[in-house]
Amino acid sequence: MKIQDGNSQVKLYGLVLSGGKSTRMGQDKGVIEYHGLPQRMHVYNLLSKVCDKTFLSIRKEQESEISEGIPTVIDRDEYKGPFNGLLSANYAYPKVAWLVLACDLPLIDLKAINQLITARDKGKNATAFATRKSGLPEPLAAIWEPHGLANAIDYLKQATSSCPRKFLINSAVKLVFPKDDTVLMNANSEEDYREVLSKLESI
Repeated sequence: MKIQDGNSQVKLYGLVLSGGKSTRMGQDKGVIEYHGLPQRMHVYNLLSKVCDKTFLSIRKEQESEISEGIPTVIDRDEYKGPFNGLLSANYAYPKVAWLVLACDLPLIDLKAINQLITARDKGKNATAFATRKSGLPEPLAAIWEPHGLANAIDYLKQATSSCPRKFLINSAVKLVFPKDDTVLMNANSEEDYREVLSKLESI
């Protein structure tokens, strides 16, 4: 899917953020199977349906776990937190927009992803999902524009926080409210894992 940006074509790449340490879950959240395959690959497959190219964002030590032929972006460890993976991807491909999804969103589906793409505002730094309950942007369920990531790099040079949500709250962002907030449920603990399984059984 190529998006027209003025007279140029800006490609939309997908990024599955799966380089976290998963300390609260006690195991790598990216390899937990909710849909019959590792979650990071489930999200990868979803993004591959709607993006020009899709990558797994991983730590260097995870490289041996990834099947041959799956494109990856290795963390450069230049920034802290989620910006590490996101800006490592931007460093590799600075002229594309990134549809970013964390690997701990087991209820995200293609319908929600397409809703985000349809609502995209290329003039903003990002188009981000938000729950009706919080009303706050979800930076790890968002489309980041090239200029938005450039602005984030400038922001990080002087910011006291490396939180991408804080950056989006204080910048130009388009909020998109999914039809069902549960698609944005994070599974970060054993309790969350059991709740997700319960919800999947009822679908």
